[in-house]
Amino acid sequence: MTLFTKIIQGEIPSYKIAESNLFYAFLDIFPLQKGHTLVVPKCEVDKIFDVPDTYLTELLLFAKPIAKALEASFECNRVGIVTVGLEVPHAHLHLIPINQAKDMEFSGPKLSFTKEEMIAIQQEIVSKLIF
Repeated sequence: MTLFTKIIQGEIPSYKIAESNLFYAFLDIFPLQKGHTLVVPKCEVDKIFDVPDTYLTELLLFAKPIAKALEASFECNRVGIVTVGLEVPHAHLHLIPINQAKDMEFSGPKLSFTKEEMIAIQQEIVSKLIF
């Protein structure tokens, strides 16, 4: 069982942004930018292009309103999307509010927020979320 499956099942706490029968979205606890959100298929598959087609066809449609909520919540030029998948063997997308390409450099420093700040970020995004 992967770390993300444990988060999806509620065994590990998360700052949930949205959930459907196929996907779970939550704040990255080691964010590159404020609002950095992970979108995870509920099926436990390591590589993004091994995810069943039914999931792949719905993945961006699930992520789209989350990206729009991120744009409405934080000053950014756009929301970048990255699928790296090396840190956890469970396919996932990173949605990152960005103003320039270097805002998505995973080798750079990560931001740190208190629990209260994470809750405030979560609430801001959820308040702008329209499915």
